[in-house]
Amino acid sequence: MTAPATDRVRRRLTVRGTVQGVGFRPHVHRLAAEHALAGFVGNTADGVLIEVEGPLPDVERFCELLAACPPPLASVTGIGHEDLPATGTGESFTIRTTRHTAGRTQLPPDTATCADCLRELADLADRRHRHPFVTCTHCGPRFTIATAMPYDRAATTMTRFPMCPACAREYGDPLDRRFHAQPVACPACGPGLSLIPAEGTGARPARDAEALARTRTLLAQGRIVAVKGLGGYHLACDATDPRAVATLRARKERGGKAFAVMCADLATAESVAHLTDAERAALTGPERPIVLLRARTPGDGPRLADGIAPGSPHLGVLLPYTPVHSLLFGLPGDPPGPRVLVMTSGNRSGEPIVTDDAQALIRLAGLADAWLTHDRAVAAPCDDSLLRVRADGTSQLLRRSRGYVPRPLPLPVPVGPALAVGGDLKNALCLGEDDQAWFGPHIGDMGDLAALEAARRAEAHLTALTGVTPRLIAADRHPGYQSTGHARRRAAEAGLPAPALVQHHHAHIAAALAEHGLDGATPVIGVAFDGTGYGDDGTVWGGEILLADYRTYRRFAHLVPAPLPGGDAGVANPCRQALARLWAAGIGWAPDLPSVAACTDTERAVLQGQLTHRIACVPTSSMGRLFDAVASLTGACQRAGHEAEAALALEALALEARDTDSGEYAFGFAPGPQADPAPVLRALLADLRRGVPAPVLAARFHRGVAGAVAGLCRQAREATGLTTVALTGGVFANALLEEDSTARLAADGFTVLRHGLVPPNDGGLALGQLMVAAHVPRPARAR
Repeated sequence: MTAPATDRVRRRLTVRGTVQGVGFRPHVHRLAAEHALAGFVGNTADGVLIEVEGPLPDVERFCELLAACPPPLASVTGIGHEDLPATGTGESFTIRTTRHTAGRTQLPPDTATCADCLRELADLADRRHRHPFVTCTHCGPRFTIATAMPYDRAATTMTRFPMCPACAREYGDPLDRRFHAQPVACPACGPGLSLIPAEGTGARPARDAEALARTRTLLAQGRIVAVKGLGGYHLACDATDPRAVATLRARKERGGKAFAVMCADLATAESVAHLTDAERAALTGPERPIVLLRARTPGDGPRLADGIAPGSPHLGVLLPYTPVHSLLFGLPGDPPGPRVLVMTSGNRSGEPIVTDDAQALIRLAGLADAWLTHDRAVAAPCDDSLLRVRADGTSQLLRRSRGYVPRPLPLPVPVGPALAVGGDLKNALCLGEDDQAWFGPHIGDMGDLAALEAARRAEAHLTALTGVTPRLIAADRHPGYQSTGHARRRAAEAGLPAPALVQHHHAHIAAALAEHGLDGATPVIGVAFDGTGYGDDGTVWGGEILLADYRTYRRFAHLVPAPLPGGDAGVANPCRQALARLWAAGIGWAPDLPSVAACTDTERAVLQGQLTHRIACVPTSSMGRLFDAVASLTGACQRAGHEAEAALALEALALEARDTDSGEYAFGFAPGPQADPAPVLRALLADLRRGVPAPVLAARFHRGVAGAVAGLCRQAREATGLTTVALTGGVFANALLEEDSTARLAADGFTVLRHGLVPPNDGGLALGQLMVAAHVPRPARAR
C-alpha cells in the first residue's frame, strides 16, 4: 500500500559513479535543506550513502533532482533505493564522517581551474588573490593528490596542511563553494612556492609571490625553468625565443620531436593556430589536453620559434590549467612577459616524468636553469593528455592521461579482476573488474629501470584507488618486451598464474571493440596498422587485416613483407628501409633517388650484403615502416630522431596537396590476399622523375593506402559476410589516412569503428589485452 502524502517516509539511497571529490555531499545537503528533509549523507568505499526523511512528495522530488541534476564534475552510474521505517525524530540533515568499508567508488580526474577561482585569483580584495593553489569543489587536483579511498583530506597529500580557521569555516559550511573541498587552502595555511636557481645563473632563491615574479623574469630572459605542476614537472621556456627553444631541444636531446606550447589564453591560441568550434571546446574544457592544431602563418600575434615543431603537420597547444600557470603569464598590472611558453614533460629523453622534488634537482640538472617547485607532494605521475579533433567534430585521444585518468570506461562484458600491463611504447596499464576498466596514466617508453619503477608505482596507486586486486595479468606476446618481463615477475611475486600473452594486433582490435561496447559475439574486420608487433610466425607484423573477436582472430590479409635491416635499430634510418622496400619490389637503387643519395657508399654495400644473405633482416609487414620508406623516397625524412618522425613528415607533405590533387597510387593484390606496394613504388618513382612535387607524391600515396584498406575489407566481406570494420593501430593517428579510409568504407556500406576515448596507438593496447585475457583459458601458475 502506498503511504498517504501526509505521512513521513524514510528512504536510503546508494549512489555509484564519480561522486567523491566533486562536491556531491554538499550538493545533497543543499538539496535536502531546500526540501526541509531530515537524514544524512556520507562517503563510503562504494560511493555515497544517503538517507532522507520527510513527506513523500518531498522525498520523491529530492530523488528526481538527485538523478537529474548532479554537480558539474559528477558522473552518476547508478542509484539504489531502499525504503526504511521513518524515525520521526525531527533530526536535521547532516554530513557524516566517511565510513571506511570495503567496496569501490570512482575518483574524478584532475580538473582545470574554474572561472570562479580564476576571478578570486585576480581579485585584489579576495584573500586568495594570487594564491597559486586556489581551488574549490568544482576544480583542481584529485587523482594526483589522492593516496587512498574513500576520498577525504586525510587520504590526500594535503593532509600535512592543517586548515586555518577561515578555510575550516568554508570547508564546514554547506552553503560555501568549498564545503568539503579536500584541497582547500589559502596563503595562510596552504602549500608554498619556492624558486631554486641552478648554480651559475646569477638568480637568487625566492618564495611565493617573489618566486613567481623572478620565474617570469627568467623566462623572459630566455632561461629554462622546471615548473612543478599537478602530475609532475614541466620544462618551460619562451616559445618565441629561438635560442631558448634550441637550447632546450639540445639539452633534452629531443631531436626533431615537436614541443607543445601553452598559450596564455584562447585569444593567444587563436593567433598562433587555426581553431574550429570543436577545437575551441576541447582546449577550454575541464580536461585541458594538448590539442593538435593547424599552425597559422605568423601575423600580428606572437611569432613562434621555428624549432617548436619542425616537420610536423600539427602544433600542439594547451591552455593554463592550474593557478600557477595563470600566474606565470601574469595578472593585470604585471610587467609584460611571454604569452606562449614551451611546456614539455620534465624528464630526460626516454624517461618518465619527474614528480619527486629531490629527484627533480638531480634528474633535471643540466636541463633547467631554475626550479619553480612547491611542497604539495604528487601522489601519482600524470602527464598531459593529447588529442586531435576530426573534421566532423569528434575527438581522438592520442594520449590518455591528465584530465581523463582515472575516469572508468564501461565494459560490454564483465571481466574478473585483472591487470593488463600494455606494451613497451606509450605504455599505460589498465585495471578491470566486473563491467568497468581503468587506465593508468601515460608512462611512456619502457626503456629503463625508471620507467619500470614508474609503472609499478602507477599500478600500486591505481589499485589503491579502485580496490581491484588482480587475479590475472595480461601482457604482449613479444618475448623481448620489458613490459612482458615485468608482467612475469609481477605474477610470480603475487603467486598468480603466468601472464596471458596477447598478440599485439589482436589487442588493438579488441580495444576498439570494447570502446564501442561490442560484446564480441560477432567478429569484425580489424585493420591494424602500426610500426611493430610480434607476429605468430616470429616476424614483425604491422599491416594486418584480422577477423577478430575477443576470443580468437584469423589473419585474413596483410601487407607484402619486406626485410627490416637491423631490426628495431633500422627504424631510425628511413633511407635504409626505403632501399629494403625497393629491393623486395625488384626495383634497382638508381643514384638519382633521394634514399640512395642519403646512404653512404659503405651503408649501401653493407645493406646489399644483409639483404642478399638475409643477415639481421627480419621480414616485416609493417605499414608504419612502409610510411617511413615512402617518406625517404619523397625526401621528407632520411634519418629519424624519434618514433613516427618520418610518418609525420610525410603526412605534413600530403596535407599541402590534399585539396589540389586527386591522384592515387594503386596497390596490387597478391594471393593471400596481400597488399603489394610494388606498383605504388613504381608509380611514385615515375612521378618523382617527371618532377611531380613531393606533396603530390605524398598525397597520392595516402590515397593509395586508403584504397587498399577499402579493397581488402571488400574482399573480407565477400569471404565472410562481415560488415563492421575497426580501424586501429598507431598509423590511424594519421588524420588524412583515417578520414579517407573511413569515407571510402562508409560509402561502401561498412560500419566503421574509430577510436575516441581510447588511443589507437599502444597507449590503448592494455584495454585490448584485458578483454582478450578475460576470454581465454587461464594459464598454469607462474614459476
